[in-house]
Amino acid sequence: MKAYHLNGHAGAGGLVRADVDKPEPAKGEVRIRVEVASLNYRDLLILDRVGEGGLNGRVPLSDGAGVVDAVGSDVVRWQVGDHVAASFFRDWISGPFKTSYVSSALGGNTMDGMLAEYVVLPATALVSVPAHLSSVEAATLPCAAVTAWHGLVARGGMGKGDTLLVQGTGGVALFGLQFAAALGARAIVISSSDEKLARAKALGGSILINYGDTPDWDVALMKATDGEGASHILELGGPGTYDRSLRSVASGGKIVQIGVLTGFGPKPDLARLQWENADIIGITVGSGEHFTAMNRFLTDNAIHPIVDRVYDFDDAPEAFAYLRTGSHFGKIVVKL
Repeated sequence: MKAYHLNGHAGAGGLVRADVDKPEPAKGEVRIRVEVASLNYRDLLILDRVGEGGLNGRVPLSDGAGVVDAVGSDVVRWQVGDHVAASFFRDWISGPFKTSYVSSALGGNTMDGMLAEYVVLPATALVSVPAHLSSVEAATLPCAAVTAWHGLVARGGMGKGDTLLVQGTGGVALFGLQFAAALGARAIVISSSDEKLARAKALGGSILINYGDTPDWDVALMKATDGEGASHILELGGPGTYDRSLRSVASGGKIVQIGVLTGFGPKPDLARLQWENADIIGITVGSGEHFTAMNRFLTDNAIHPIVDRVYDFDDAPEAFAYLRTGSHFGKIVVKL
C-alpha cells in the first residue's frame, strides 16, 4: 500500500512517499481503507522536529476518515463497508482524561497516523461518520471539531445568549463559530483579513474585528459588547493573544485554552480571573464519547465542515506548505 513516512529531515524534506505492506487486523481490531486525511497545526509542529530523532518511519496526521475494509475476530460493532473516522486519542474512549492517553495520540511520538492507504486500529477507537457528511468533510472532525466541541460545549456549557470570541478562521475557530450559531450564541470573530471576516459573517459571525486595522482588539470587543466582554473565548493564539483574551473575558466567563499559534510559554497576569470569577479550561482534543456526541449535534443541525482545499495524495507536501502560510479558511485535506 502507499503511505507517507517522516524521516530524519526537519521541515518539507521530512515527508517521504513509501510503499509498505498492507496491515492485517488482529483480535479486536479493524482495518480502515482511508479515503481522506486532514491536516492540523500540530502536524507542522511534528514535522518541524523530525530532525531531533525518534520519528523516523512514523506515518503522520491524526485525522482521517474512510471505510471499514476488514475486521478481526471478536469485532461485532463494525462491519465491512461502514463509514468511520478515527479518534485523535486511540485509548481515550470515554470518561475523564488520563495522562496515559497522551501516548495514544495518532500521528505523534508513538502512534502512526492516517496518511496511509490502510490503517489498523482497535474497534473502540472508531466512530461512525454522520450520514450527511462526505468523507472529505468527515476527515476534518477528529482534532479540530472535537476540540471546539469539548472546550465550548462539553466543558464550557456554551448555549443560547452566550457570547463567543473566535480568534482567526482556521479549523477549530470555524467549528466554534458554527457551534455558536447553531446554539444561538453571539459570535465575535477577529482576523487580519476583511475577506475572511466577510466569510465568517456568512457563517454566523455578528461582531467582526480586523486586528490588523485594530491592534487593540480587546478594547474594541469590550466597546462592542457594552463593557460585558465574551462569556466564552477560544484562545488559539498563545502568548501573542493571551493577555488580550484575559482583558476580554466576561464576568463568570470561560477561556478555552487550546492554541500555540504564536509560540509557547505564555506568562499572563491571571489576577483578572479572580476578580471576574472567570475560568481557564485547558483542552487537548477529546474522547471518542465527545466525538460521538458532537456527531449527533452535527446531524441534528445539518452542519457541514468548511473545507478550504483538497489535495491529491501525491501532493501532500504541498498541503503542508499551504497550511504553513496561514492563509487557509477552514480545513485542508488530502485524498487518497
